[in-house]
Amino acid sequence: MANVEEKLTAENFPASPERATLEGKNKFTGFWLFLGGETVLFASLFATFLALRESTAGGASTQELFEIPLVFVATMLLLTSSLTSVYAMYHMKNFNFGKMQLWLIITVLLGFAFLLLEIYEFNHYVHEFEFTITSSALGSAFYTLVGTHGLHVAFGLLWITTLIVRNAKRGLSLYNAPKYYLASLYWHFIDVVWVFIFTVVYLMGMVG
Repeated sequence: MANVEEKLTAENFPASPERATLEGKNKFTGFWLFLGGETVLFASLFATFLALRESTAGGASTQELFEIPLVFVATMLLLTSSLTSVYAMYHMKNFNFGKMQLWLIITVLLGFAFLLLEIYEFNHYVHEFEFTITSSALGSAFYTLVGTHGLHVAFGLLWITTLIVRNAKRGLSLYNAPKYYLASLYWHFIDVVWVFIFTVVYLMGMVG
């Protein structure tokens, strides 16, 4: 394991830099505890949506509302961003700071495009169907679940962008490597949650 004070090069950079220090290991422990709470949160929101998805209060049903092509494009953007974050971590482990930053920038751009499509989707539902968070129990459950995920995406984008900007001139170190890696893991968690949303909310919603 390379010493924190030693000048890092590709030759002496640890194979697992995110766990090379005690601080990095502690960050992992805290992160998994955090993800446990996040999992409980989303499980509760999914259960609520499933219980209320037929409660339309006379408004549009999920079959009338959802447009799978638009959601499919958004899904591909988010899943692709997960792949680009994998590339970024690959270059991190190979001590290639420039390529890591480049792939993270691409990840951010894809995530931002996903958010724009989600905002467009919400706007379409509101103006085309008058489907709002207060229009029905379905509306409340849908916007709370999907909107909470959207806020997590926004937080993930802010987290990764902050790392990119703050470390642009610092380079890669055993201090910031765990931060990059945990941000990438968080991004994968967001993507996994979206796969469940796409399946449970949209695909199941289309078939009723």
